[in-house]
Amino acid sequence: MDSNEHEPVEEAPPEPRKAPPRAPGIAGLSAPYRVLAALALAAVAVAACTHLALVFLHVAPSNTVSKRNAALIDGWIYPEFEQNWKLFAPNPLQQNIAVEVRAQVRTGGGELVTSGWRDLSAEDGAAIRHNPLPSHTEQNELRRAWDFFTGSHDDDNKPTGERGALSEEYLRRIALERLVPVYRDGRILRVQLRSATRSVPAPSWSDEKTDTQTYYRELPWWTV
Repeated sequence: MDSNEHEPVEEAPPEPRKAPPRAPGIAGLSAPYRVLAALALAAVAVAACTHLALVFLHVAPSNTVSKRNAALIDGWIYPEFEQNWKLFAPNPLQQNIAVEVRAQVRTGGGELVTSGWRDLSAEDGAAIRHNPLPSHTEQNELRRAWDFFTGSHDDDNKPTGERGALSEEYLRRIALERLVPVYRDGRILRVQLRSATRSVPAPSWSDEKTDTQTYYRELPWWTV
């Protein structure tokens, strides 16, 4: 007899059972996390729809809904989301307006120094130039803040409405955000802003005469 007839045959170990593939997206989460994700998405959707509705009521012609909720709409829109139509007819913007700022600074040694004028608009323009995807802040924040201020003040820089103080605070806050990193070793005491306005020259083929002189509008010193 063959001696191998009675030897036990080794069986191969069973293959480990593979876990079922996880479903993609939210469906792959556990039940509690699916609920949290659904609530978060719902909150984002509600916030987005509410924002779009308020912006629409702001830019739409005056109506019963916008009049009844004027305080709510203005409180949400101003100053960050204010809209205007100066790019298109009937009144396209035909001026280059640069916003400049200077500061009075107490240095670390106790000296009081007044800085030169700093062209904030030129800095924003340099950040945008050759950038295929410039940020909304670089394009519009400073420009809209200045429009907001001039729209709520008279030629003597006196507030003409309830949003005058808000426009001043908004403009001052933007200026400080730009200046604080520059004067880390000192303390900014006061800031002053001004605009430099120059009309866009007429095209070479036109007979129109345009005054291209630069006109300045200086605001008072604001204590920080």
